[in-house]
Amino acid sequence: MGLMEQKQHFSVNLLDWYMINRRDLPWRRHNNPYFTWVSEIMLQQTRVDTVIPYFNRFIANFPTVQALAEAPEEDVLKNWEGLGYYSRARNLQAAARQVMELHGGEMPQDKQAVFALKGVGPYTAGAILSIAFNQPQPAVDGNVMRVLSRYFLIDEDIMKGSTRVLMEELAGELIPEGRARDFNQALMELGALVCTPKAPHCLTCPVMEQCSGRIAGRELTLPVKTKAKPPRPEQRLVALVEGRGAHRGQVLVRQRPATGLLARMWELPHVLAAPAAAGKAAGPLADEPAMALLAGSLWAEGFAARPEGLATHAEHVFSHIVWNLQVYKCTEQDQGSDELPLIAAEARAAYEVQAATKEMSSVLDAACSASGLEGEMLPEAVDASINSVLTQTGKGDGLIYRWIGPKDMEKLAFPNVFLKLLSSYFAGAYDEVSE
Repeated sequence: MGLMEQKQHFSVNLLDWYMINRRDLPWRRHNNPYFTWVSEIMLQQTRVDTVIPYFNRFIANFPTVQALAEAPEEDVLKNWEGLGYYSRARNLQAAARQVMELHGGEMPQDKQAVFALKGVGPYTAGAILSIAFNQPQPAVDGNVMRVLSRYFLIDEDIMKGSTRVLMEELAGELIPEGRARDFNQALMELGALVCTPKAPHCLTCPVMEQCSGRIAGRELTLPVKTKAKPPRPEQRLVALVEGRGAHRGQVLVRQRPATGLLARMWELPHVLAAPAAAGKAAGPLADEPAMALLAGSLWAEGFAARPEGLATHAEHVFSHIVWNLQVYKCTEQDQGSDELPLIAAEARAAYEVQAATKEMSSVLDAACSASGLEGEMLPEAVDASINSVLTQTGKGDGLIYRWIGPKDMEKLAFPNVFLKLLSSYFAGAYDEVSE
C-alpha cells in the first residue's frame, strides 16, 4: 500500500471509529465557538475528567464572551481555582475583551484574527476554526503528534519547530472534505483513548493494520521527544498564623504582586529557605532555624508571630519550579507584647541570611514571568471587598496582607496548594502540631 492509500485508510477508518466511540463531552453538544474556545484553553495541560466540572461551572457563571469580558477578575480566577496555570484564565479574559472591542462580541472566523487573540496559539486557533466553524485547519497538539509519529513512522523530534510544521502539513492533508470538525476531534480522541503515551491499545486501534510504527515494533519508542529540563526545586517555609483578639478565628494571608508568578492570587505567607549548595537539591530545614527564619520574615513585614511547631509538609509543582513547603502553625503576638523583643532577637540572624537570597529568587521569578510561563499584568481595579479595612501593606516587600475566615475563601482565589492547606486548617486538621 502506497502513502496515498495509507493516508486514505487512516482518515476513513478513524472517522468511522469516532462516530461510534466518541465521548459525550459538554462542549461537544453545541457548535458554539465560545464553548469550544473555553474548553480548549482549559484542556491545555489538564485531563478531560478534571476539566468537565470546571467547564460546566465556568459557562454557568460566564455564559457568553461579553459576560467573561465584563466579569471582575477575581471572579474569573476563583472559577479557575484548582485548574492551575492561571495565566490561561487571565489570557482568556483579556482575549474576551479583544473579541468585544475588535469583533463586536462574535468569535472571528479568520485564522489571523483568531491567532491574534491573547493566549491563542496555532493549536488552539486550529481547534476553534475546525471544531466551531468546520474549516479545514489542522489542530496539532501532543496527542496528535504522537499518533502521527507512530502511524507514519516519523523519527523527527516533536519538540522541534520544524517537526511541528511537518505535522501540521500532514494533518491538513488528512482532513476529508467537509469533515474537519469530526476529523480533528477524532484524531484527538484516538490519542487520548487508544494511542496513549506509555501503553498504546494497538489491538483496539481502528488504524492498526496500516500503522507503520506498530509494524516496525516502534510503537513504544515513538514519538521521539527531547526531555525537558526538570523543574528547579525550592524549599519554602510557610506561616499559618492564627489570629488572637480581634482576629480570633482568622488566619493571615497575603496577595501576590500584580505581575509575575501567580499574579494577584492569595496565599499563606512564605519565605525561601537558604539555597542548597551548588548541584544539590535543597532539603528540609531543621525546625528551630526554620521557625526563627519564618518569624523574622513576618517581623520584617510588620507582623509579630510566634511559630509553635510543624503542621505539615506540602508540594506545589510549576512547569519550571517545585515548591517544597514546610508549614508551621504560628500564633499572632501583640505589637507591645513582652515576647516581641525575644521573637525579634531569635529571628534577626536567620532573617539576614534569608534576605541575602531574596534578590536571587526575585530575579528568577521575573525571568519566568518575562518568558510567559506564568502571570500577566492585570488592570488596577480590584474588588473593594478585598481591599477592605482589614488589609495592610507589608513593610518589606509591599505585599497586601489581610486576616480571613472560612467565608472569605468563597471569594478569594488561592493556588491549589494553599486552598488545600487553608481548607484543612479550618476543618481542624492542624489542631495538634509537633513542637
